[in-house]
Amino acid sequence: MPLLMVGTLKKTSRKKINLNSQAMLDLQSVAQLIVAISVYFVWIFRYDNIIKEFKDFGLSDLTRTFVGAAKVAVSTLLIVGIWYPELVSISAIAMAFFMLAAQYFHFKVKNPFGKRVPSLIFLLLSIYIALASSGNLSI
Repeated sequence: MPLLMVGTLKKTSRKKINLNSQAMLDLQSVAQLIVAISVYFVWIFRYDNIIKEFKDFGLSDLTRTFVGAAKVAVSTLLIVGIWYPELVSISAIAMAFFMLAAQYFHFKVKNPFGKRVPSLIFLLLSIYIALASSGNLSI
């Protein structure tokens, strides 16, 4: 009888682990969507603001075009990564790199903290996504 109870406990704990794993995947997917949709929004609907910021940063139109195309592509990969998880780690790392660069340029031109907050949040979310997708994050 004790062996049966141990087997039952193991099944219960496995279900709990699966539920936690599913919750982590759901949270990761939500984070991927938040980052990707936010990047789309900024680079499509607030493009006039992007033009101004890149001029303030002293970056060329070519650089702005490259960064925009790359961020939109990476955002697309983050969304596609919901169904193809092997795409997520590298996409999240690439997005984290772009957000780290944004932090650097905001700091360089001495923007107030309020202007740095969005890219800081997306940097942290991108790091979370990269860690969660690689299995190096456990809660």
